[in-house]
Amino acid sequence: MRDAATYDFVDAEAVNNHERVEKDQHQSLRDAAYKAIKHRIITLGFRPGEFINEASVCIDLGIGRTPVHQAFDRLMLEGMVDVIPRKGIIVRPVSFDEILSIVEVRLINETYCVRMAAERVSADDLRQLTDILIRARQWLEVRNIEQLMLLDRDFHGVIARCSGNIVLTDTLANLHDRSLRFWFLSLASSGQHEAVQEQHEAILAAMRDHDPRGAEEAMREHIESFKRNLTQNM
Repeated sequence: MRDAATYDFVDAEAVNNHERVEKDQHQSLRDAAYKAIKHRIITLGFRPGEFINEASVCIDLGIGRTPVHQAFDRLMLEGMVDVIPRKGIIVRPVSFDEILSIVEVRLINETYCVRMAAERVSADDLRQLTDILIRARQWLEVRNIEQLMLLDRDFHGVIARCSGNIVLTDTLANLHDRSLRFWFLSLASSGQHEAVQEQHEAILAAMRDHDPRGAEEAMREHIESFKRNLTQNM
């Protein structure tokens, strides 16, 4: 027979396991809410300046209030939403000054990043980047703007990972997410989408040649083009 101390140990272990499962489930729901809300913001499902009803989001996503509330807290820290006292949550309005600030930071960090990436890129990385641009070309032909936008994020994300610098990768991911909701504004015509594709291909060509300087110049032109298009369309 097992004594009471043994049963106490088993019960305590069961409680700990249950708590770990609950914690993992809560984190999973929080992350799911964060990704879903963020996707709507960057694809303009929630438009700049729009007030968001937290209760309605809970119903739409089928997720409880606490994970959704925590998701909005995280998005507020990332600069995507603001909390207005006695009014609620608002998608941060379009700010030309903010975009110019983002562009300035990208010009410094992303050109440096692509230099390192061109030196360190592997054959597998090049295959991933090539596949992204092949798919982008296919979506370009049918003018699927949302898919093009998401592939743009993937393309820059792979380049950032190629740099081998985790902090820089995280910084650029946040900058790109803040930029993506302005993507539609910067690319008002189909010709501009073609230009972006060509700019991406130029960046990839330089990386394939392991040419840091060429990659930096191609990335700089890509970011400057984004800035010019925004200036013309805002």
